[in-house]
Formats: sequence, structure tokens, C-alpha cells
Amino acid sequence: MTDFSKMVSEAKKIQEKIKDAQENIKKIEASGFAGGKLVSLIINGDGELKKISLDESLMDEKKEIIEDLIVAAHADAKSKLKKKTADAILDATGGMPLPAGFKFPF
Repeated sequence: MTDFSKMVSEAKKIQEKIKDAQENIKKIEASGFAGGKLVSLIINGDGELKKISLDESLMDEKKEIIEDLIVAAHADAKSKLKKKTADAILDATGGMPLPAGFKFPF
């Protein structure tokens, strides 16, 4: 087998692993918290909000404070999801990082 054929074969294997990783990423969930866990939420790999929980003690707070805590909890979850997604991609590519600016999932 020539070097080029070997490279094409390896690229196809990585492509298949990335495809599998895309499906797995959709199943990943990340939790986000804010206000000492007064607000918690869960998002999935597609970024969809799956659950939100507000502590009863927040009901006496101003609307703006609750809104800010929700935004902060979402940012926390999104950050954790990004890390989990990056780990899944590294697993799929055998530890080979994707080029900067490469969008995943495609």
C-alpha cells in the first residue's frame, strides 16, 4: 500500500470516528450553577435547555437578579459542555487536535 493510500485509509477511519463522536456529543449533558447553586440548569450537546431549577428562596428576589443568575448558570453549563465536547473530539481523533477555527459538529 502506498503512503497516499495509507493516508486516505487513516483519514476515512478518523472521519468515521468523528461521525460517531457527533452522535455521542448530542447525548452529552452539562450542568450549570449560579448563586451558590440557587439556580441550576442542564443543557445537552445541541445546546438545548433540558431542565432549570430555581431555589424557593429566589422568589423573594428582584426579577433582574433571577435573570442574571439564569444567564450565569447557562454560561457555566456552556463552558462545561465546550470542555466535554473538546474531550470527545480528541478521543475521536486519537488525540490529534483539530485546526484552529474548525467547526464541530460540522
